[in-house]
Amino acid sequence: MRLSRSAEARTPLSQAEPLPPEPLPRRYCARAFPAYRFVPGRSPHPLRDPKGHSYGVSRAVATGFEPSEWRTSIDYLYGVDLFNYCYWWEAHETWEGIWVAVGRGTSMGQFLQGLIQVSVAHLKRFQGLSGSADRLLREGLARMARSGGMLLGIEIEIFKREVEAYFTGARAFAPLIQLVGFTAEL
Repeated sequence: MRLSRSAEARTPLSQAEPLPPEPLPRRYCARAFPAYRFVPGRSPHPLRDPKGHSYGVSRAVATGFEPSEWRTSIDYLYGVDLFNYCYWWEAHETWEGIWVAVGRGTSMGQFLQGLIQVSVAHLKRFQGLSGSADRLLREGLARMARSGGMLLGIEIEIFKREVEAYFTGARAFAPLIQLVGFTAEL
């Protein structure tokens, strides 16, 4: 899947970080966002640079959960919030901890790896790295599709169509993950 020239042109190099759509998306957890969205080459590395938003902060080890318990996993819900607010690197880092905890080779682990790849594909697209973005997107969506119609509150086919529309330029803003069956209020 190639990005359209118009889609690539929409991200000016002067734009330091991606911006979420207006109105702002629904939040699924109350955890605060980092001070900035990390974009390699445009902002300090969050963990390695002393100016990074998470430098020196001890990170809690993510816990695994059963697929039916996704509504109570603050780490998972925070990853969704990060993704929806265009904190794609941070979302990938959050989901990676869960991916390791649930088992990389499990069906849920494969689904989470797909989410991670889709998130990184968004970041690569923002950076103008269309080849890497396209490859990661294809691989990530294929992993997610193996899980069937819905997993962890995500209607996979709908999400896939919206992501593909964004990557081809038919959609102006990155798609949101809208969790089906989540009823808690913040």
